[in-house]
Amino acid sequence: MNPILTPLFLSLRVAGFATLLAIALGVPAAAALARKTHFFANILDAAANLPLVLPPTVLGYYLLVAFGNRSPLGSALASIGIRLTFTWYGAVIAAALVALPLVVQSTRAALEVVDPDLEDVARTLGRTNLSVFMTISLPLAWRGVLAGGMLAFSRALGEFGATLLVAGNIPGSTQTLPIAIYDAVQSGNQILANRMALILTITALILLMLIRRLSQGDRHP
Repeated sequence: MNPILTPLFLSLRVAGFATLLAIALGVPAAAALARKTHFFANILDAAANLPLVLPPTVLGYYLLVAFGNRSPLGSALASIGIRLTFTWYGAVIAAALVALPLVVQSTRAALEVVDPDLEDVARTLGRTNLSVFMTISLPLAWRGVLAGGMLAFSRALGEFGATLLVAGNIPGSTQTLPIAIYDAVQSGNQILANRMALILTITALILLMLIRRLSQGDRHP
């Protein structure tokens, strides 16, 4: 088992699936929040952004309680052969929830600048709200969705606290790159920790540069 490649590939797999899950949850939430100011929208907004202010360990604890074998949900899933705690699937859920606010905020900002007159014209022509969103609003906001997805991937790739509580630290199974860095530091292997930290840093820099290019494209079409 390669001490760098194994946790790296696991981190990429977890971050990829977590990003897809965050987009699947975040885009509908952002659509519900765009141009909405009623009370329930405020509650949804607070709930969607809660992972930003909660410590990752607290979020991981909630997930551990929710999906643990002693919880009703965890027991129900275990009865059909699905186990989320101490598996890489649990790491995906933890990383997705931590990254969710980034998708919601970026997508919401992009949807809010879509010209509402275009949507209204489509509705007068008989389009449903879902059709308007899928064929007009979402295509016009694609840069915001993509930027949110890239931010979510970066955040999921570096997730540590919630992942450690939910998935544990099992080498070759749930040990992602951030957890492997922690292990290397604890064992005094500074060279290995430096190499893995450099990989995460370079990846984050590349993604941030790409997001910057997307935002520049919005200002200069």
